[in-house]
Amino acid sequence: MTMQRHGKQSKKKSQEKSPTLQMRRPESSDDRHVMAKHASIYPTEEELQRFQNIVSSCEKALKLVSDQIAESDAPKKKNDAKNAVGTGENDGENKEVPKKEETVPRALKGVMRVGVLAKGLLLQGDTNVQLVVLCSDKPTKTLLKKVHTLLPKQLTSVTEEKYELKLCINEASIIVSSVEKDPKISCTITITSPVIREPPPVKPEPGGKKPKEPADLLNKQKCLEALAVLRHAKWFQARATGLTSCVVVLRILRELCQRNNVWAPLNEWAMELLVEKCISSVGFNLGPGDALRRVVECLASGILLPDGPGLYDPCEKETTDVLNTLTLQDKENITASAQHTLRLIAFRQIHQVLNMEQLPMPRFRRKNFKPRKRKRAGDGDAVADEEIPRSDMENLSLCEYEAENNNIYIAE
Repeated sequence: MTMQRHGKQSKKKSQEKSPTLQMRRPESSDDRHVMAKHASIYPTEEELQRFQNIVSSCEKALKLVSDQIAESDAPKKKNDAKNAVGTGENDGENKEVPKKEETVPRALKGVMRVGVLAKGLLLQGDTNVQLVVLCSDKPTKTLLKKVHTLLPKQLTSVTEEKYELKLCINEASIIVSSVEKDPKISCTITITSPVIREPPPVKPEPGGKKPKEPADLLNKQKCLEALAVLRHAKWFQARATGLTSCVVVLRILRELCQRNNVWAPLNEWAMELLVEKCISSVGFNLGPGDALRRVVECLASGILLPDGPGLYDPCEKETTDVLNTLTLQDKENITASAQHTLRLIAFRQIHQVLNMEQLPMPRFRRKNFKPRKRKRAGDGDAVADEEIPRSDMENLSLCEYEAENNNIYIAE
């Protein structure tokens, strides 16, 4: 009795100590369709390489432009000996005392990748990527024109490829486009500064007057939008990139918004927030098919409608609903389309949602089975069956076993 009790206790302890192993969920039909669609819309290696080339060339050229502007803005050294050295009065000898040079902040502080490029959401056929250049002060039209003037020369020193530049003052940006190959791709460089959103405390002048701002400031709204896009990219990299199936579902929805006019009004930032919240709230990893269905269920439940909870923007200080850009009619159309999409998924018609052909059912590989022919001894002799080894008989199905023994059953 004591041995049995001890054995039971040891079994219980081993069961408590052993971690629970999660069984891997087999790939469903929806998963196969979603991944097949994702493979078809994923950009090719040539497209990715072209985007990499134009972005890296713009980044290197902007660094050289920043150095050139910093050198031109630096205070010139004076040759006057009085300003260069100081005089030592205690011992009567002249001692060189180097003065601290005043460090002037760079006009261009850095360049960041934003948008679909930074989030890894490029689709096959995309032709534009975005960069944001941060300035130390509020950007002006003069600074933008200066960058536009210096950038072509620096691009030629960085790469052999030819690009054409377009200045867009109203958009506070410069568009760099490829020339040689079709389709043409472009990189939009927007200039902004954090000072526009959070101005630092300004010290009044000796007369008590505040310093005047430059008269040729760039469009403030465009600069604020560039800062918002930069915050969105940082949030996405911190919250959504590591989620299973999140990037796959977002690519599928991006393609759906481009293909279906009903879904087109749904902006990408609202879509990213919605997908991240739907997948992260589950608590366990979802396959691509289940993740897409969960997002569609959320939209079909009426989250976009006026009576719904809305979608909070985590990158804004004030409470902001990112769905405010949609009209009431747009919200109703997307909700109705999501309900129809959910019905198609429920009835195994996800290929219609994805605009693709239905994939054939996978065939499970069976063990090798070699049918044996019956041996005939001779004319007039009885038919002799070859004995089947027991190991092979265990692998036979009922129909194969009956066929092997020539047994035929007729249903009454």
